[in-house]
Amino acid sequence: MAALDGVPPFFARALNPSMRETKKQKSTKTDMQKLLTEKKSRWDISASATRLALVLVTSAFALGPTSRADEVLDWNAVLRQAIVTAGLPGAHAFRPAAIVHASVFDAVNGIHGRYKPIHVTDRGPREASPRAAAIQAAYASLLHLFPAQRTNLDAQLTTSLANLAKRNSDDDEDEGAEDAEAVALGLAWGQAVADKIWAWRSTDGFIPTSSYTGSVAVAKWRPTPPAFANGLSPSLGVTTPWVIPSPSSFRPPGPPSLTSAQYATDFKEVKSLADTNSTTRTADQTQAARFWQGTALTVWNRTAAAASLRRHLTFEENVRLFALLNVAMADGAISCWDAKYFFEFWRPYHAIRLAGTDGNPDTEEQADWTPVIPHPPYPEYSSGHATITGAAHAVLTIYFGDNIPVQAWSEALGQSIIRSWPNFTAAADEANLARIWGGMHFRFAVHDARAAGDAIGAYVMAHAAQPIRREREQDQDNNQNDQN
Repeated sequence: MAALDGVPPFFARALNPSMRETKKQKSTKTDMQKLLTEKKSRWDISASATRLALVLVTSAFALGPTSRADEVLDWNAVLRQAIVTAGLPGAHAFRPAAIVHASVFDAVNGIHGRYKPIHVTDRGPREASPRAAAIQAAYASLLHLFPAQRTNLDAQLTTSLANLAKRNSDDDEDEGAEDAEAVALGLAWGQAVADKIWAWRSTDGFIPTSSYTGSVAVAKWRPTPPAFANGLSPSLGVTTPWVIPSPSSFRPPGPPSLTSAQYATDFKEVKSLADTNSTTRTADQTQAARFWQGTALTVWNRTAAAASLRRHLTFEENVRLFALLNVAMADGAISCWDAKYFFEFWRPYHAIRLAGTDGNPDTEEQADWTPVIPHPPYPEYSSGHATITGAAHAVLTIYFGDNIPVQAWSEALGQSIIRSWPNFTAAADEANLARIWGGMHFRFAVHDARAAGDAIGAYVMAHAAQPIRREREQDQDNNQNDQN
């Protein structure tokens, strides 16, 4: 965070000499300074983070109380809005979401030590407030990612700190109450963890720019209208994964032969359904295609938040759930981009307009074919939405089961259009089919991507953020098997 070595202007008001401090507040500042100075080196908390924590906690006591909240759900909403405000392409949204929620998870888990960490193996101070650590980890990560949004992030930080102060005031006589020392330690620890995650992911190989222009060879991707842009971020396919062993670990088998019956069948389907002037596509299919044109990340995070509220998940449960969901989707994006730039398959736009070159007698060229939704600027195989959706579907069904009704809106159509499904699977199935109805993908690309995404989500659920006791039991079982 750029302003760590000085007090951010946003917090200067709380330390204004004209602001009267109670004896309790003065004592709190003095005790905090002493406590944090003594303990910062033990938990690798920087001096700048210590100073910031002192400012934050004393500011929180000066703020008026607001409503009670869940810090994970609150900052997930802030994350989603930050991504939309930044105008990130859909494929670029998953890495920031994973950075934020991995930071929150490792910050909270570093205090409790109940699960295998995602990256930060250091242990935080046992006395630290997990909620304060989550707040600062989310805030600091978002500020690293979106420094231009500081004003909005600072405003959310104000609200979160006031909510935390109110929670502790309400719980003062309960065991769950956290004192000012715990909050200050949590803030400093959350900052330290966010900085470590940021340093790690800053060298993960992701580069947002691209000079890739594809090829004019038969079946190879080339830029599509209206922008005719270069292929988006080939580097995503070689980015360091979060959980899966490598970007190619779940690479799908590849498109069918151009001369195969399967290719001809799927070609005819998208040609008929997705043409701008199609007479076979229904109004509901058109709406679904436009609905899922919005980023899958925001839809699935909102869906997870609704399921969390429905099942009354605790703060700690939300910390783990949203970390699992977002690292799974991030690994899904990495895996899919590996496939896209490995196979470099053409989009339906060129496949249909250049069908005379594919060698298949059952595919008929249409020189003016145009999809109802313009193609995004990267190769067709496999489907990014289907991979991401598969990963999210696997995480949510493994975590909750598949009997929770789903209602959602998307940025593409706005909050006035709500679509409903009986469960996660039905929502995921529609998300996959929508890519065919919109003309972005052939059915084989969607089918293979969904299988890969489901496998990635299941892998993440089996390997990431695992309970420490379960890992020890597995190690003991493995040792016994080795001895037998």
